[in-house]
Amino acid sequence: MRDATSDPTILITVTGGDKPGVSSVLFGVLARSAVSILDVEQTVIRGRLTLGVLAAVDGDPEHVQETVEQAMATVGMDVAVEISGEQPARPPVPTHAVVLMGAPVSARALSAVAATLAESNVNIESIAGIADYPVTALELLVTVPDVADGDARLRADLATVSTEQGVDIATSRAGIARRSKRLICFDVDSTLVQGEVIEMLAARAGKEAEVAAVTEAAMRGELDFEQSLHARVENLAGLPASVIDEVAGELQLTPGARTTIRTLKRLGFRCGVVSGGFTAVIEPLAKDLDLDFVRANTLEIVDEKLTGRVIGEVIDRPGKARALREFAEAAGVPVEQTVAVGDGANDIDMLSAAGLGVAFNAKPALREVADTALSHPYLDAVLFVLGVTRDEIEAADAVDGQVRRVPLA
Repeated sequence: MRDATSDPTILITVTGGDKPGVSSVLFGVLARSAVSILDVEQTVIRGRLTLGVLAAVDGDPEHVQETVEQAMATVGMDVAVEISGEQPARPPVPTHAVVLMGAPVSARALSAVAATLAESNVNIESIAGIADYPVTALELLVTVPDVADGDARLRADLATVSTEQGVDIATSRAGIARRSKRLICFDVDSTLVQGEVIEMLAARAGKEAEVAAVTEAAMRGELDFEQSLHARVENLAGLPASVIDEVAGELQLTPGARTTIRTLKRLGFRCGVVSGGFTAVIEPLAKDLDLDFVRANTLEIVDEKLTGRVIGEVIDRPGKARALREFAEAAGVPVEQTVAVGDGANDIDMLSAAGLGVAFNAKPALREVADTALSHPYLDAVLFVLGVTRDEIEAADAVDGQVRRVPLA
C-alpha cells in the first residue's frame, strides 16, 4: 500500500443549490485522478448545499483543481479549492457536547455562548441544528484543552450564560460516554406528569391548601421528606379507596412524555419511575407507558378507606437513589450509564447517583447539583440533551404513522 502522508493536499469546498448528482460528479472527477480521500463533510441548510472534501494528491494538484472547477461548472455549483504542501493535523476528538435550547434561540444567545467558549480557549469543532420543535436546539461539539480542570469551569460559565440569556444550555461529555446511556429514571410529580398527586388526593378531602404548603416546603429542602410525607398523608385519612382510581384517571402527562418514552424504548433504554408518590396511582400510568420499573410509596387501606398512613419502605431522598441503583443492577446496566430526571430537592441524591442528572423545571436546590437544567415545559428536550435529533424522532414515528406536531400554546 502506497504511503500518501507526503503528498500535497487539496481542500475542495462546493456550494450552491442542493440537487441530485453533485456528489456523483465531484467524486467521479476525483476517481479519475490519483487522490486519496482524507475527510468529507456535507450540510444542507434551507436547500443550500455546502460540501467539503479534503484529499491527498499523488500527482499535479493544480490539474485536479482545474478538472474539479470544470466539472462543478457543468452542474451549476460554485467551488473553491485550496492547495497545501503539508498534510493536515489529525482533528481533535470533541470532549463535550453543548446543546443550546430556546424558543427561540437568539443570535445574541449563540454569540454569548461562542464568546464564553473562546474566553476559556474551548474550540468549537462543529455546530448543527438538531431540533426545531418544540424548541430550537443547536448542538455544539467542543474541545476543552484540559478536561480535568475545564469540565467544571465550562459548566459553570455556560450556566451563567443560560441565566443571562434566558436559554437552556445542557453540557455533557461527548463520545462514547454520551452514547452509552441505557437506562433512565423519571420522577413522577411535576416531571413525568403535571401537578402533584398527593395534592389531587388532598383536594378530595378538602385539605388541598394544608398539603400544598407542606409539599412546597419539602421540595425546597426545608423539611425532612419522610416527616413531611407522613404529615401530608395524615390529611387523607378516611377517604374512600376509590379516589385512587379517580385521581389516576385524571393524571395529565407532561408534554412530550410519550414521545420521550417511545423514542428511548426504540433506542433500547430501560425506562422507569422512582417517586415519592404512591404505587396505586402510578402503576396504571406505568403500565400504559410500558415502563420497566416502578418504585413509590404504598398507602395503607383498611376496609376500603385510606388510614392516613404509608406502609413499607418510604421512598424518600436517599430511597430514590437506592431505587435507581437497584433498577440499574437488575437491568445489568452500570450506574454511570444511567440518566435521572427530576424537579425537587428529594431528587438530589438520585440525580447525583446517575451518570447524567437532568433537573426539569426544578427548584434551585436541585439545579445546583444537576449536570444540566431544563426550563422549558417539554419533556422531549431530554432527548436533545442525549443527542437525539427531532428528524430522527419523527422519522421513527413515521414508520408507525405517529408523526404529529401539536400546536404549542
